[in-house]
Amino acid sequence: MKIDPRALISPKASIEEGVEIGPYAVIGDDVFIGKGTKIGPHVVIEGLTVIGKENKIYQFVSIGTPPQDLTYKGEKTKVIIGNNNVIREFVTINRASTKEDGITVLGDNNYLMAYAHIAHDCRLGDNIIMANSATLGGHVRVGDHAIISAFVAVHQFVRIGEYSFVGAKCGVDRDIPPFMLASVDETGPRAKLFGLNSIGLRRKGFSKDTIEALKKAYKIIWREHKNLSKGIEQAMAELPKFPELELLFSFLKTSKRGIIR
Repeated sequence: MKIDPRALISPKASIEEGVEIGPYAVIGDDVFIGKGTKIGPHVVIEGLTVIGKENKIYQFVSIGTPPQDLTYKGEKTKVIIGNNNVIREFVTINRASTKEDGITVLGDNNYLMAYAHIAHDCRLGDNIIMANSATLGGHVRVGDHAIISAFVAVHQFVRIGEYSFVGAKCGVDRDIPPFMLASVDETGPRAKLFGLNSIGLRRKGFSKDTIEALKKAYKIIWREHKNLSKGIEQAMAELPKFPELELLFSFLKTSKRGIIR
């Protein structure tokens, strides 16, 4: 363990071997930090916060602070962070409110660039990239391998699907389906679908057949039909059975906020 003597660490905090903590970091009572995690100077970690192994947390990050929720009254809620995450300068991750299960979650192998914000009750999977100043409102869900570009603002309760790509400088007020690309156009700052995230899927090793099936699903659901449910029915009837298609259809049918068009 390599802890700078200028760091302020509660004797009640649990810190495993191999952890490094820089000067002027503040670590609260109920914090657990896993093996090999490196914490830079001026980082603040408080509340019921569990951080896994081999994370790199850069200077001025804030984790486990109370939710920005007017109804929150100091209840014991949590932040859980997995392994091998990179959390860059000035990122903020708030602990949960009491409106769901009391946990804000960040999975494994994620890369959060400077000034990204994860609000209360969010749940993020694995291998996600959030670029500079990407912002998630409360209760947002982000699937594995999603990419959220710089200056994206995601409305509370929205879902961002697996392997999707969200272009820069847009507001996301409804769900973005898995495997899709969303961005803005000349009509305004709200996110719209632009088709399949084909380049991203090829880079991730998806087969040509899978990509073609997802392209056909996009065409049927969003180009041939104004009615989403009818488009889903047609795509399910006409297209072969791929796990990726099943994931897409399930996501669409369980949307509560609605799907961007």
